Amino acid sequence: MALVRLLNQSVSQKLIAASNVSVTTVQLKSFTNAPLKDEDRIFTNLYGRHDWKLKGAMQRGDWHKTKEIVLKGHEWILQQIKESGLRGRGGAGFPTGLKWSFMNAPPDGRPKYLVVNADEGEPGTCKDREIMRHDPHKLIEGCLVAGRSMGARAAYIYIRGEFYNEASNLNLAIREAYDAGLIGKNACGSGYDFDVFVHRGAGAYICGEETSLIESLEGKQGKPRLKPPFPAAVGVFGCPTTVANVETVAVAPIICRRGPQWFAEFGRERNTGTKLFNISGHVKYPCTVEETMSIPMRELIERHCGGVIGGWDNLLCVIPGGSSTPLLPKHICDEVLMDFDALVEAQSGLGTAALIVMDKSTDVIRAIARLMEFYKHESCGQCTPCREGVSWMNDTLKRFQRGNADPDEIDSLWEISKQIEGHTICALGDGAAWPAQGLIRHMRPVLEERMKSFHDNKQKSTA
Repeated sequence: MALVRLLNQSVSQKLIAASNVSVTTVQLKSFTNAPLKDEDRIFTNLYGRHDWKLKGAMQRGDWHKTKEIVLKGHEWILQQIKESGLRGRGGAGFPTGLKWSFMNAPPDGRPKYLVVNADEGEPGTCKDREIMRHDPHKLIEGCLVAGRSMGARAAYIYIRGEFYNEASNLNLAIREAYDAGLIGKNACGSGYDFDVFVHRGAGAYICGEETSLIESLEGKQGKPRLKPPFPAAVGVFGCPTTVANVETVAVAPIICRRGPQWFAEFGRERNTGTKLFNISGHVKYPCTVEETMSIPMRELIERHCGGVIGGWDNLLCVIPGGSSTPLLPKHICDEVLMDFDALVEAQSGLGTAALIVMDKSTDVIRAIARLMEFYKHESCGQCTPCREGVSWMNDTLKRFQRGNADPDEIDSLWEISKQIEGHTICALGDGAAWPAQGLIRHMRPVLEERMKSFHDNKQKSTA
């Protein structure tokens, strides 16, 4: 799940400032749209065509020279991650090396922990589950490398309860790694002790938010904590903790092996590397695929999905980053790039890079109303704006779906969404507000026509 990923433009600007990068002064390097070469793919068993166990993983290059990476120490690993330009693949896009470096405060006697967010409850998102069931050793090795970078004692992989096969494969792969001496006492013969545990959640969307996940991991109700203190200071069991996405952790070893310059070759400045994209909806061949960051949306859909059903001109809109990102109409989709900065500029977000494609046969009001029903159901109810406001938006959108509303209520819905956005402990309120905002921003004529048609029919029936 990607609640952590929900960032509006103002938050993004703060993150940029924290990493000493200025949007206005960044120079974009040259970028070509050549297809990603097979030798540059990180997730080489994405479709499960090969052996996912330890023997097959090692044949594909996993666990190669891991001991050397671990022995180089945390400062070297952090420097590799920083130079690669890797940003969080859970959706927030925070610079990964900077985030992991927050754990390197002077020791105070408390153990440190890495928590891997494998909850993945965002509608439309299905990338992390492919890693866990087809390439689990990539994640386990990533836990060791990431854990070493922050001096962590252990990693807890918090996996969505519905992911039965993924959890089964992950547990078996962890047992293989223990038996081979790759993790546990003296991991990889490096002298570094590191354990990996799997914790299965119960399917709550809210537990994809990092502090809710920590609460659930501790056996409590999955409800967000107020911050500060941040997890890097007081996290799971009261100890310093970093919560990271599955994909973010899994790419760390290959960055260290092949070098940060190799990873930074893909995509644009500040949007580097390869990325797993999910494409679903009205395309000929829905799929999960690894491609370069900053690939144009149209090229991604046409190259890997066979295009939109009925042709590109039949496209109505695309939700570009999982259900909580605002939709984009066709004229923006024609040119927009699939990266953090381009989609923020287009008033949406990369999120988890899960594209939901809708053609002109879609009742877009009904689609957004259905998403709002999901967010209403999944709200933990802790914050009044979210608890009351999302319920109010849900009721309003149901009436909009029928057309039983006045055009003035469109602005009222916008105002309600703005009162929710940015006024809650976690980002679920933002995630609920943004789909409604995207609908109003780009589909107001559709809303007004639906209302006009409803009232015209009502007048005819009473005449």
